[in-house]
Amino acid sequence: MSVSSRTTAALRRRANWVQLAKFGAVGVSGYVVNLAVFAALLGWGAHVAAAISFVIAAASNYWWNRHWTFAHQKSHLGIQGARFFVVSLIAFGVNQLWLVLFIDVLDWQKVMSQAIAIVLVTPLNFLGNKLWSFRK
Repeated sequence: MSVSSRTTAALRRRANWVQLAKFGAVGVSGYVVNLAVFAALLGWGAHVAAAISFVIAAASNYWWNRHWTFAHQKSHLGIQGARFFVVSLIAFGVNQLWLVLFIDVLDWQKVMSQAIAIVLVTPLNFLGNKLWSFRK
């Protein structure tokens, strides 16, 4: 089966869309946690606040994704956790690149910049977690 055939078949499966909706709901909660912690810690600098808010939101997202979004795909806690952390670190790195552009280059407002950066890295985060972190 070709890649395009597998992709088409995956897009037709209702379960994948339900899983994406659950991932989105978890993401919204993580988004709120991330922005709240980020805003509270801005006195420490935008990039430090982003790092701390990332760790807190990622921990929350991991728990919810493991126990709700990808509950039927549970495997070893440590392996899934390590994979989730790697995917999250990659997404965080991309998030930091967006923040450099938005805050340091374009001089945009910091909380708005973080809000946009989170949205931009969400597809990468979902695909990494679905295809690697929580794969069967």
